[in-house]
Amino acid sequence: MNTALNIQPPALGEVWPGQGGIYAGVMPARADAASYHMIIPATDIGRFEWGRYREESLATSLVDGKANTDALIAVGGHPAAEAARAYAADGHADFDLPAIAELYEIWLNLNGKIDAWYWSSSQRSADTAFGMDFGDGYQFYDGKNGELRVRPVRRLPI
Repeated sequence: MNTALNIQPPALGEVWPGQGGIYAGVMPARADAASYHMIIPATDIGRFEWGRYREESLATSLVDGKANTDALIAVGGHPAAEAARAYAADGHADFDLPAIAELYEIWLNLNGKIDAWYWSSSQRSADTAFGMDFGDGYQFYDGKNGELRVRPVRRLPI
């Protein structure tokens, strides 16, 4: 499989040299969005609140972590999204807090290689946002004022 950069990705879960982390597979095309490779840091970048508890946000996409992260950053006060967006590796600073569907695809592709609970960028309500347990693939929602781990995702066009 070649990318727009004409680079062959490594095996799932392996470091992709120069791309900012490990290869987490392909996010399939959805609606009008093209498919893309996903790269994630080898470890999480810390624990953060989702932020702005009891406030609705525009981060309601279940599939587009970039759009969600953009919406969260625009209004401020969302530590998990801000940490994901601030992350940089191998000269790349284009990471986002993944949407819940992106987390699910990563879990499918790396099943058994990651075992932790992570925030997504997908809001469920004014009080809660979606997260995922990588130990068993359980998707849940938790209070935005709670802290969970953050594992940013970077997109690489196919």
